[in-house]
Amino acid sequence: MNWSNIFTIYRKELTDQLRDRRTLISVIVIPTFVMPLIVFGMGKVMSGVMKRAEAEVPSVAIIGGADSPGVVAELKKSPKFKIVATPEDWKERIGDKKLRLAIGLPEKFEAGLAAGAAPAVKIFHFQNDLNSGIAARAAEDFFKDLRDRTVTARLVERGLPKEIVRPFEFARENVAPPEKVGGSVFGGFVPYLVIILCFTGAMYPAMDLTAGEKERGTMETLLCAPTARVDIVMGKFLMVLTGSLSAMGLALLSMGITAMAGGAIMMGGSGATTQLGAAAKTSAASMGTIDPVGLLGVLAMTLPVAVLFSALQFTVALFAKSYKEAQSYIGPMVIVVLMPAMVGMLPGIDLNAKLALVPLLNLSLVCKEMLSGVWHWNYIAIIFGSSCLYAAVALALAVRMFKREDVIFRA
Repeated sequence: MNWSNIFTIYRKELTDQLRDRRTLISVIVIPTFVMPLIVFGMGKVMSGVMKRAEAEVPSVAIIGGADSPGVVAELKKSPKFKIVATPEDWKERIGDKKLRLAIGLPEKFEAGLAAGAAPAVKIFHFQNDLNSGIAARAAEDFFKDLRDRTVTARLVERGLPKEIVRPFEFARENVAPPEKVGGSVFGGFVPYLVIILCFTGAMYPAMDLTAGEKERGTMETLLCAPTARVDIVMGKFLMVLTGSLSAMGLALLSMGITAMAGGAIMMGGSGATTQLGAAAKTSAASMGTIDPVGLLGVLAMTLPVAVLFSALQFTVALFAKSYKEAQSYIGPMVIVVLMPAMVGMLPGIDLNAKLALVPLLNLSLVCKEMLSGVWHWNYIAIIFGSSCLYAAVALALAVRMFKREDVIFRA
């Protein structure tokens, strides 16, 4: 190989690609600006949705309760509910989100409480609907409070202290460092995003430098130059790799900036009084605590994968006669890339020796560990070594295919 010729071809291709609008969008615009827009935009939307849901007084229908006027009166006085007349189609109205909740009071509810019975109250809601879920939790809190007051009253009647039913208290306390908390929250998402951007960053340069040149008729001119085929393919490959690494590097830089600023914006100062809001606020606060050393580890582990993506897409696009045909070949490969990355995001899938040899899945799992501050050096060595082997095989295949006339000039 003649490195002078390789870098000459690389500089020529780099200059051409910097003039190509599609490449600039896929390599620079999307990684640099789309992620902050997604995070900040989703944060603002989430904040607005949570604020509206928490501020809304849910409409609630009471089923039964004619013989329990005291409980019904308390429900009507509560500022957390808007008691409405019970329609005949109350189930359909809950499903249509016209009614948030229905509370079913059993017959002779108050009389049963006074007699020491344990009547069951039913709360009818729309599962997984945010507003209905908030209303259901508010109703549960109301009846838990009523239950506690009933128990306390019974104990007082018998001259017993109320602490007898609650002999001790317990509370959760997080002992994990902030870096591990942030890594556990975003450890699956970050490598997933990096893998996708690494793939898409190489996509347009690979298609343009192969099928695009065939379509423009410049491939023959390049092959007539007094340069070895291996020098040509290496120069083009380096350009494709530059696109992949640029997209990945800009994505990591954007992620770092987003992580520093995103925590304060994610929830927009929402009170987050519900469990969902509290979880979202905790996740937002964790954004700024991702271990920077872990991000560097993700960058290092992704390097051979970028070589693998660049070589594979270069080889596949080489078989196409036109840019459009190359898109039809490479487009479905996105699904192949997505599946292992998505599996790595699932809970309960831990890194082991067998999974350390599965391409992309191993990267997703090890990056999740590194972002959490856990460094399994034996697995890291296996994954990096196997990824380098896969990348070398893919690059050798790209060089071999470029040397074949029936591939480059496929009829």
